Amino acid sequence: MEIVRPPHRIALLTDFGEGPYVGQMQLVMSALAGATPVVPLVSDLPPFRPDLAAYMLPALMRDLPSGTLYLCVVDPGVGGSRGVIAARVGEDWLLAPDNGLLIPALRTGPQSHVYLIGWRPPSLSDSFHGRDLFAPLAARILAGVLPGATETALQDLAGADWPVDAAKVCYVDRYGNVMSGIRAAGVDRGTILPVGEHRIGYARTFCEVPAGTAFWYENALGLLEIAVNQGKADSLLSLFPGDPLPIDLSLHQGLELHSLG
Repeated sequence: MEIVRPPHRIALLTDFGEGPYVGQMQLVMSALAGATPVVPLVSDLPPFRPDLAAYMLPALMRDLPSGTLYLCVVDPGVGGSRGVIAARVGEDWLLAPDNGLLIPALRTGPQSHVYLIGWRPPSLSDSFHGRDLFAPLAARILAGVLPGATETALQDLAGADWPVDAAKVCYVDRYGNVMSGIRAAGVDRGTILPVGEHRIGYARTFCEVPAGTAFWYENALGLLEIAVNQGKADSLLSLFPGDPLPIDLSLHQGLELHSLG
């Protein structure tokens, strides 16, 4: 399949952390895609958790340049029967395992076209498809080709029934700030979050609360985030990736709260 307007750059999102894996993918893509920028956007997504990474992706895409290919590799099913999908969302392209990772981005973004990719390279390791499958596929998309593509419906993908918001911890940054999978624009600013013995209110930013105080705010990605001014929210509140957060999303504004701990 020919791509009419291929993307101009690659943003790489993985759970690989430090080590040789991101570098190997970058080297393969530099050999196949020439001078095209390959930016490691995030390399420390929670390991083995596409259900958490899925809610980071649309938030990260929100204010970034259009015409980008988001290459997303959080792939605990590598080497198994899971499929590979590519999608056009507005002017962007997404490429990932078919494990739910793209579902929130496909449901909340502009009109999308989703494809199952049947192409496989002649040489493919059992355990590193990021290097051997996804990197060569990304280079082909940049060249305007989507090999072995069959258009499919969103409801036929893994994770198609996942919600567009997730009331759980999806990421913790190096400062100990706790990012949720909740779009903060839909949460009333008067909401108090009970977490254990703590009752956490809203503040616009860090300097509006005393040092050592926990608060929630709308972060630069548009997500509800819990932080501690000059401290670590994950340590103070004992919150870790995958933990539930006390918001009933079915109630939207004026949210009913349920205590944790």
